[in-house]
Amino acid sequence: MPTIIEQLAEFAADTEVRNLPDEVVSESQRILLDSLGCAVASLDDEGAQRGVGYGRYLGGTEGPASILGTGTTTSVPGAAFANAELINALDQDAVLPPGHVTPYVLPGALATAESLQGSGEKLLTAIAVAHEMSFRIGKATDYLRDIKDGVVTIPDVIGYSSTLFGAAAAIGVVKGFSRETLADALGIMGSTAPTNTQRAWMMHAPSTTIKYQLAGGMALSAVTAANLAELGHTGDQEMLDDREYGFPRFIGTSRWEPAPITAGLGTEWTFTPFQSFKPYPHCRVMHALFDALTEIVETHDIRPDEIDAIDAWGESFVLQPVWVNEDIRNPRDAQFGMTHGLAMAAHRIPPGKDWQTPEAVLDPSVLDLTKKATFREHPDYTAALRGDPAARRSRVEVQARGTTFTGERAYPKGSPSPDPATFMTDGELIAKFRHNVEDVLTDADADAVIEAVFDLRNVEDVTEFTKRLRPVLPS
Repeated sequence: MPTIIEQLAEFAADTEVRNLPDEVVSESQRILLDSLGCAVASLDDEGAQRGVGYGRYLGGTEGPASILGTGTTTSVPGAAFANAELINALDQDAVLPPGHVTPYVLPGALATAESLQGSGEKLLTAIAVAHEMSFRIGKATDYLRDIKDGVVTIPDVIGYSSTLFGAAAAIGVVKGFSRETLADALGIMGSTAPTNTQRAWMMHAPSTTIKYQLAGGMALSAVTAANLAELGHTGDQEMLDDREYGFPRFIGTSRWEPAPITAGLGTEWTFTPFQSFKPYPHCRVMHALFDALTEIVETHDIRPDEIDAIDAWGESFVLQPVWVNEDIRNPRDAQFGMTHGLAMAAHRIPPGKDWQTPEAVLDPSVLDLTKKATFREHPDYTAALRGDPAARRSRVEVQARGTTFTGERAYPKGSPSPDPATFMTDGELIAKFRHNVEDVLTDADADAVIEAVFDLRNVEDVTEFTKRLRPVLPS
């Protein structure tokens, strides 16, 4: 019987674009476009600049792979590190259980494809394989929203290291690895994956600026594992079959149910119904509340100085130090501060990179309104989640002008749900991309990137569009 890793390697090696369902092709292209925009939008962020600086330290200022949006190149490891940090910096990147996936699995494959002047078809296949693999392995482990004894309970150890099997596989797909080399890459990845440190990040506030896990370090780990396998290192291919001494023990998961990892693998694609996109550069847990709050203040034209109080009810598990923190020192703190996020939304700042400027984050009006906001558990949250894992029961009340204005949501914008209005259309993703790249790319370059990404299977060389992700030169 083949091991789980051997089956995953076979899946990655045998997947071809011509066999991908249309929805998998579409979602993979959408993930790429969204990620490119998120990266360019982050260029002025101090945390992202540190990632770019370290990427250049790793790989120098010349090489075969680009640092997105800068017009400069470096080595594959350097670009993977820098671009992972850029994609994740403003926390507006795409999300998929077990949480953040894209900023860890895309950068290594993209940098590798650039270095080889590889085809869009290869990159498209790699994106699809990485997200499907990451979602399947994530389903086998503990999850942030697991319900135990009727209560949503955060695991003692949690994080995203399980996504790196998909990240390493994606690089192998781009490079055309054999099944055997892919299996070694996955085995090496299991032995070298970073520890899951997200729970410490949650509990120690104000939080670290490297966030839940260092995106650049995650992407770099995948580049290392894949390339060591190509050079001849061998990996432990029993890593995912051994609960006692293998990967499940390494990441501290209390739940290991590996059957979904391989069930229908290669014939059934499971990640697309759970793939979400983020309209706001803020932790996803608040997005349904932002949707409702924005509708209230826009419909009634309520100014921030007219608001006496904002009371919100939402996800129960986030009543932890990092989310209840109100000591906002920088954009990283603001990305997770629940009451601060409510204050930002009430100011009607257009969602996107404008939310994360230091001027907006530390605006005295925003900080003052933060003190008037509260967050509590929604009484129906757990029951709704039990009925539908995508449900996010949310309610917000705004007290202004002697009146209480109320809004409710069952699902946030950007996620597939029973309400078709929550799905983020191609047009909406394109608009988000354009907003994120404005003042950096020319309209012509933005148009060229959009066109290439939505025709990715016919792009002969991915550098055709990555070279268009360059800053506007001063006149």
